Amino acid sequence: MAQLSADRVDADRPSALLLMNARAFGDLFDPDRLSRLHGLVALGDPVRLDDLRGPDAVARLASTEILVTGWGSPVLGPDVLAAAPGLRAVIHTGGSVKQHVSPAFWDRGILVTSAADANAIPVAEFTLATILLEGKRVASYVEGYRRHREVGGVWRDAIPSAVNFGGTVGIIGLSRVGRRVAELLRPFGLEVLVADPHARHADASAVGARLVELDSMLAASDIVSIHAPELPDTRHLLDARRIALLRPHAVLINTARGSLVDTEALIRRCRLGTLRAILDVTDPEPLPADSVLFDTPGIVLSPHIAGAMHAETGRLADSALDEIERLCRGLPPVHRVEGESLGIIA
Repeated sequence: MAQLSADRVDADRPSALLLMNARAFGDLFDPDRLSRLHGLVALGDPVRLDDLRGPDAVARLASTEILVTGWGSPVLGPDVLAAAPGLRAVIHTGGSVKQHVSPAFWDRGILVTSAADANAIPVAEFTLATILLEGKRVASYVEGYRRHREVGGVWRDAIPSAVNFGGTVGIIGLSRVGRRVAELLRPFGLEVLVADPHARHADASAVGARLVELDSMLAASDIVSIHAPELPDTRHLLDARRIALLRPHAVLINTARGSLVDTEALIRRCRLGTLRAILDVTDPEPLPADSVLFDTPGIVLSPHIAGAMHAETGRLADSALDEIERLCRGLPPVHRVEGESLGIIA
């Protein structure tokens, strides 16, 4: 989208304040993107805060019209609304806003947007890569080769068959990420099943998948990937009974939230040697250093890296900058977060 003209920018740039930690700011706003931001809004000094306590922060809020939030943002509660009478919008550079924006903002009619669509891209790419590598049983072959130092040999016979042609992938949650994963899987010779109580058969068909009940999907899938939101009724969605439904040598991938899986039940199943779990998220998170998950056979941990990081965060910044520009031009937002959706989104 083209930038605002110089005349318009100089005449009436809205005042804005960035709320995020230093690392997020450094990743999101390279010189070009920071220059674009300065062209769209009036930023005070300092440009960024990660703590709203104290008289200086309160003074900044008093004249702020747009809050640009990101990782490390303080929680925005009714006290922030009271201190910012001219606030018009909260533009979030991350995915979920539920943990740091109070429902009071929607009650007062404040526009809230997020970059969840942009953040879905790297999560889906991470998931696709994991599905293909796990479907090929790459980790088992790499470890066997390292241990036995021979290309052939009977050690290969113990590795389960690859499933990258004719196998079945189950997706829990036809969310932004779930839909994108299904679409990315289209070129491959895999059947894709989806379980989501809020989805229609047509929704699944549109991304090349088939909608089924969760239990049926778990029993039929070689690889299961979780993309459902963290809600009270999704806590331990995969409990001991459902984990037991997973077929021998299945792979479970979780890039959503750790609370969706009963960790103790997962550990018990993985210790049997009949399930692999690739966990980019855990419960709790972060894990204590002495967590048994680090040493449980069959469990692979990554430190919450599926989402945007480093250069990938440019997509998030661009999404936020585009929303700010639309707001300045009086155009409707593209990525508005509706208050009534808070009960079903991540």
